[in-house]
Amino acid sequence: MTRTDLAGARRRVGVLDNDVTDEAPVLIAGGGLVGLSAAAFLAHQGIRSLTIERLAASSPLPRAAFFHMRTLEMFRGLGIEDAVRTQSAKEFVPEGAIIAMETLAGRKLADIIPNLNEGIDALSPCRRLFLNQPTLEPILRECARAGGASIVQGAEIVDVRQDSGGVSLTIRKIDDKSTREVRGDYLIAADGAHSRIRAALGIDSEGRGAFSNSLTIYFTADLFPYVGDKAWSLIYVNNPRLRGFFRLNRAATAGFLGVNIVGDPAIDPEAAVNAATDVSEARLIELVRAGVGKDLPVRIDGYSRWRATASVARKLHDGRIFIAGDAAHLMPPNGGFGGNTGIHDAHNLAWKLALVIKGHAGAGLLDTYETERRPVAVFTVEQAFSRYVARTAPWLAARVQPEPLVDDLHIELGYLYNSPLGVHADPRDTGGVPGSRAPHLWLESQGKRFSTIDLAGRYVLLAGAAGSAWVDAAKELTRACGGVPLDAYCIGRDPADSEQRFPAAYGISSSGASLVRPDGFVTWNCPEGVAEPVTALQAALNASLCSR
Repeated sequence: MTRTDLAGARRRVGVLDNDVTDEAPVLIAGGGLVGLSAAAFLAHQGIRSLTIERLAASSPLPRAAFFHMRTLEMFRGLGIEDAVRTQSAKEFVPEGAIIAMETLAGRKLADIIPNLNEGIDALSPCRRLFLNQPTLEPILRECARAGGASIVQGAEIVDVRQDSGGVSLTIRKIDDKSTREVRGDYLIAADGAHSRIRAALGIDSEGRGAFSNSLTIYFTADLFPYVGDKAWSLIYVNNPRLRGFFRLNRAATAGFLGVNIVGDPAIDPEAAVNAATDVSEARLIELVRAGVGKDLPVRIDGYSRWRATASVARKLHDGRIFIAGDAAHLMPPNGGFGGNTGIHDAHNLAWKLALVIKGHAGAGLLDTYETERRPVAVFTVEQAFSRYVARTAPWLAARVQPEPLVDDLHIELGYLYNSPLGVHADPRDTGGVPGSRAPHLWLESQGKRFSTIDLAGRYVLLAGAAGSAWVDAAKELTRACGGVPLDAYCIGRDPADSEQRFPAAYGISSSGASLVRPDGFVTWNCPEGVAEPVTALQAALNASLCSR
């Protein structure tokens, strides 16, 4: 389909449920955490989307998620960081710890992470936090809708077809069974672990597979006598009756218990990894009490069965369809990497789709979604599995040979794209190398303090204090290239770099420059000034945009 055809297609807008269009540049299957994030990121880039979600409303079960610094940086870019932090503070103890206990009333076994945010201030303007998904999803939903996204809730996808011009979906409303056709240029499949889209494409997964039929028990009980005012964010419990983890609300009066192992694996290994066999109320109460270590009153509010799995889809891209989130990769919850990795998928994809749809980039840019995100997914899944073995099932280590544990910072901030350094590195040492996340530095302009992270969202050229020629080159290219979104700054002049850390942090001299992509990753740098900055910058942009 030609660019003219695309423009014509977008003018042919029908209506679905009154105010929801039945045609949009991007369709999204799944309106959970990752699908809503994708809709919000696309809206921030000026791209309309249509999301189809099977549930009529967010799940009422208080599923808590651990959100990492990099994810909060993305929320910061959307303008919702403050709302997310405020809601988190209402629900959970901030700046908490991750520990291991025999039981809540028993002895401490280990301090896994003594403080969630210790030592991170130099790396990011954002902080780690916990937040219930049912309260985060409405924030993301409102952000997406405010930017022009359409979201259909209470509908399922029953058929998917793609051709050279786009993707068509048949959707069916859950309540009245009516069907409707919707059409888009591209489709993001964020429809979860049992993705119908991935299955329709015939894409299998590979990895370590499933290793526990696990159970999450949502309950109400007064656990303050055992937890008190201790700043514990996540509490692993390991005892002869069960192995799993607690996540409690701020008052320690409700929460959930995730159960991975019951009984002794040495005696009956099959029964031990089938924690979800019996979900009677009496059994669920028994398990909560076994985790607490006390025979206390417990009210069961709900439960969910799930399989602890470590696998990655063999492909993340098929024609005009892209797979993200749990549809693309499954990992145990240890480390909280699953949701964060899915959000990062959506962030990586949104700006690329936006530039291709707007005609600023070549279609080859979309191929980089898989080449960049799949290696990161494989690395992250393995690290989550290694944490599962170390924290919950250490007896598996000799048999399954997990990958050595790496620092959480490598996973959160240090993952790399097409870098000679590999798939990950210590973000404190990457020095702005191409393929790495652009380092955080505090800058100042017109009396306002902001982070280099805050400059992301468009291409941005960061030149040293003696690099005004680069800024001039960027302005010339913007005029010549038909409006490619490119900003340029002389760091050290305006904005000011009071600590004079920019050149060393980005691996350039005061006359050099670094080109940062809209997702905040360095795509090119030039350590020194050059005789033809326009030519050099044009080549760097073309390479990054996969154009010409």
